[in-house]
Amino acid sequence: MDKSTSTSGAMWPAPFRGSQPVNARVVIPGSKSVTNRALILAAQANSPSILRRPLISRDSELMVAGLRQLGIKVEEIEVESNTGAAKDLAWKITPAPLKGPATIDVGNAGTVMRFLPPLAALAQGNISFDGDPRSHERPLGPVIKALEELGISIDHGNRYSLPLSLVGTGKIPGGEIDVDASASSQFLSALLLIGPSTVNGITARHIGGELPSMPHIEMTVEMLRDFGATVHVDSAKKTWRVEPGALQGKDLMIEPDLSNAAPFLSIAMVCGGSITISDWPEKTTQPGDQLRTLLRDMGASISLNSDGLTLTSNSEKSSLRDAPKIIGIDVDLHDVGELTPSIAALAALADSPSHLRGIAHLRLHETDRLAALTHEINEIGGKVSEEPSALHFDPSPLHAGVFHTYEDHRLATAGAVIGLVIAGIEVENIATTRKTLTDFPGLWKSLVE
Repeated sequence: MDKSTSTSGAMWPAPFRGSQPVNARVVIPGSKSVTNRALILAAQANSPSILRRPLISRDSELMVAGLRQLGIKVEEIEVESNTGAAKDLAWKITPAPLKGPATIDVGNAGTVMRFLPPLAALAQGNISFDGDPRSHERPLGPVIKALEELGISIDHGNRYSLPLSLVGTGKIPGGEIDVDASASSQFLSALLLIGPSTVNGITARHIGGELPSMPHIEMTVEMLRDFGATVHVDSAKKTWRVEPGALQGKDLMIEPDLSNAAPFLSIAMVCGGSITISDWPEKTTQPGDQLRTLLRDMGASISLNSDGLTLTSNSEKSSLRDAPKIIGIDVDLHDVGELTPSIAALAALADSPSHLRGIAHLRLHETDRLAALTHEINEIGGKVSEEPSALHFDPSPLHAGVFHTYEDHRLATAGAVIGLVIAGIEVENIATTRKTLTDFPGLWKSLVE
């Protein structure tokens, strides 16, 4: 694995806890996927929206900055809590006519680089987009091609990737469009999210291989409907139709980011004891909800009630170390690929083999996650082999070493989980976790030290 893709940063000694059981409650910040979709929809509404407890992180701040560049007013305010507790932090989004010229930084945020160009195409004027070096390598072609077919003029140097600039005319005719979203479900969501604001609506048909992360498509559809859109889904024909029409502003509580809960639930998995994640929703479209099944299959006990979700470690002891036993898993993670690094960290500590399948699309995320996980876990004594779309783990004693992150927040949290029970793990560039968590190192230390 080429470490040149990983910016050299300060080494963070991962806190070691060993087999000291934990008993803690954690409040996880808001969902990135819900926050950034809500921002796009609120920008198109006919009245202001309030987003309560939004995720405040690099990715969401980039989205907010992009909206402000396009003329949308986004204010940070405090609102009365629905639960009667202390006031909630919220964002108030006041829609306005979208306009350029504007220059937008997408960082390395998939939702920002894929959701904002279609929205910007509704603006009047020239809008340019650029981001981190890795953003130039991440797939964007299907979104660009779709916008060009809808009549938008885009300059991308025939690369069909960032950097790019487009000329908005203030409206998009809409119509029928074919899109290959097999590399990322965000390609499809990006088009559906602006459907209500097009002249004729959007009918999008997926023409590629199997769609990854269907829960995220379902999230997009549900949120469009929450804001007042009419959406028709024909699953058999892989077709989605969003009718034109006004969206209404919403007062919306953002769910906690369930995928970000994975490393925190893992504390009890590897050290023993129990962890409760507050405010876990009883019903949700977030892929992270599948942690309930995945972690139970790996040996934990799970309960969900009005207090939240509680994970209790396996009562059996590991044969590899003085810690709770983790059971290996054979699972297709195609629809929940973002959970793979966290599940991989547990698989590296498991007493029996694991096979994580259906995850070829993760090679196109913040880094090639399959290659990165394989290399970093093997460097500290693991036995991981990779196939084009799978990772295979055999039990092996791990040892101290450096865990590189490749500017990938989920690699960083995976290294932190392993460091809980393997002394001497240093995580390179832990600051990359700010992509989706405001202060992961501080929250982590408060729970494990």
